Amino acid sequence: MRGEIRLDHCVIAVSDWDRSAAFYRDVLGAEVVGYPGGRVAYRFGDQQLNVHGPGLDVGALVACLPVAPGGSDLCFSWPGTVDEILDHLQRHGVAVETGPVDRDGGRGHGRSVYFRDPDGSLLELISYR
Repeated sequence: MRGEIRLDHCVIAVSDWDRSAAFYRDVLGAEVVGYPGGRVAYRFGDQQLNVHGPGLDVGALVACLPVAPGGSDLCFSWPGTVDEILDHLQRHGVAVETGPVDRDGGRGHGRSVYFRDPDGSLLELISYR
């Protein structure tokens, strides 16, 4: 095998297309990408969240227990300091659930802040600075 295996994309589910797109775009900086047939994804550089939601027929190729709105737990790496995370969330009116707290992530030790998306999925921003 050449190179390393990396996560390319995963799936989240939302209950309101517009509300969720605005949150992931405005708060987390996602590029909202539309596809034929109404499919949507939130792209972060070369990684992506495929989005399932109301009225979208995703076919049979889904998990045995498909993720429900509010059923995800995701961590994003923040390029700045933990104080900048707190300032950013406050500017966007996002309530902090927990943090800053020490956590170990994919790149080692960091400091994390936890909050929720509009459907209640648990989101984490980790700073390695």
